[in-house]
Amino acid sequence: MNEILEIFTDGAARGNPGKGGYGIVMKWKNTRKELSGGYRYTTNNRMELLAVIVALESLTRKGLDIKITTDSKYVVDAVEKKWVFGWVKKQFKDKKNKDLWLRFLGLYALHNIRFHWVKGHANHPENNRCDELATQAADGKNLFIDEWFENHKDEEKLF
Repeated sequence: MNEILEIFTDGAARGNPGKGGYGIVMKWKNTRKELSGGYRYTTNNRMELLAVIVALESLTRKGLDIKITTDSKYVVDAVEKKWVFGWVKKQFKDKKNKDLWLRFLGLYALHNIRFHWVKGHANHPENNRCDELATQAADGKNLFIDEWFENHKDEEKLF
């Protein structure tokens, strides 16, 4: 039986849209790694999805068995209910975050991934830690620019 890489993710936005961040906790055997990043103008859903992407992009091997735990119904349902694959067929017509979903799908194909949803802010230690990392990143200095979002926000009629 293969070892399972556990990835926990969360995204946050101060205002939606507004400053945002993501937090990641990764556990493999006895190793634990934390990652985070903040953006000056983005949305909560973008940060939820970006957390998953950054975690997968940080991997150095292909073909891993991965369990991703998140409090994002947006991410879990899009993948587990296979909505995102229908979005691809319809070229993301009337769907948001095409750039990130396409980035995710390229990574998704490299591994055996299953998602697990947990309720946010409900005493799940790793989810709570991811939330701390995400909010600290959103509140930090030297924030990244979510260029695609900032350049396309009017086109998507986000809010």
